[in-house]
Amino acid sequence: MKKFIVLLRGINVSGHKKINMKELKSYFEGLGFYKVATYIQSGNVIFMSKISDKLKLQKIIEKMIFDKYNFDVKTIIITSKELVKILEQNPFKDKYEQEENKLYFTFLFDKVTDENLAKLNSMNFDSEYFSFKENIIYLYVPNGYGRAKLNNNFIEKKLKVDATTRNLKTVRKLIELSE
Repeated sequence: MKKFIVLLRGINVSGHKKINMKELKSYFEGLGFYKVATYIQSGNVIFMSKISDKLKLQKIIEKMIFDKYNFDVKTIIITSKELVKILEQNPFKDKYEQEENKLYFTFLFDKVTDENLAKLNSMNFDSEYFSFKENIIYLYVPNGYGRAKLNNNFIEKKLKVDATTRNLKTVRKLIELSE
């Protein structure tokens, strides 16, 4: 059996796509997954599965969510090892790690075109910084995410891909819960 982390996109935001985490946990268990745990309301689930194919797991989970809630939710499935690598590759970690609430990770669902990335790179974001590596946008937002121009909606619009964002605290906690 292998342990996975699934990140759900766009649930429980401003009253839209409401999913109760306790209920979701039981649905995951109903799919035959083991040691299921959820973390906060933004849609983070840790589980073990006999199925090791991430694409197959993604389809099973997305279908279950649609069947139970009657709306589509995109998911990203990663392993703890992959998430540790993402955390370690954060180019802002040494300079800004003490500012935990200002570091964010935007997980992109699709490949970004060079043209769209170049457009984003050419823009000025004042004191906000980002770095792109392997379908992750690493963010430093000194005035907080709520005031950030470089937020999930902006990134999706400019890069023309779906995305979901987690803060440093959540990424660390997901690693801890998945070990």
